[in-house]
Amino acid sequence: MMRDTIILRVVVKLLLPVILLFALYVQFHGDYGPGGGFQAGVAAAAAIILYGMVFGVMAARKVVPQRVVHTLIPLGVLIFAGTGVAGLLLGANYLDYSPFGSHAEAGQHLGILIVEIGVFVTVSSTMLAIFYAFGGRAEDALAGDPLAGDGDGE
Repeated sequence: MMRDTIILRVVVKLLLPVILLFALYVQFHGDYGPGGGFQAGVAAAAAIILYGMVFGVMAARKVVPQRVVHTLIPLGVLIFAGTGVAGLLLGANYLDYSPFGSHAEAGQHLGILIVEIGVFVTVSSTMLAIFYAFGGRAEDALAGDPLAGDGDGE
């Protein structure tokens, strides 16, 4: 099993902060170049998924609990949709960000940033929910399989 390899465990622990920092870079650089919420959300989820693959799904669920993941999925959608509704309430079109700033360009920048945060939250939590669903089944199957053994040579 991957959990038994000390080198892999150490390398993953060293890579996780770098992957998460890269996800934040992609998130906040998405306004000026390619990237944004979707790519950053996948990168952040990939860090937790990598952790779960090496240390086990239960360890990943301790880092990001499943109830938090299930709360974040609709929260991200609400952030995205709420930004559009806020534009409507301020007298603009849906997802027209111009009323959010002192001038149209500042409003566009702020609105896009908020929408991309909503996308980031939804994508990362959805990816984790999928991993928890399928990864948890594999661990449950191995735990109940008498042929899998318990790691002590039996």
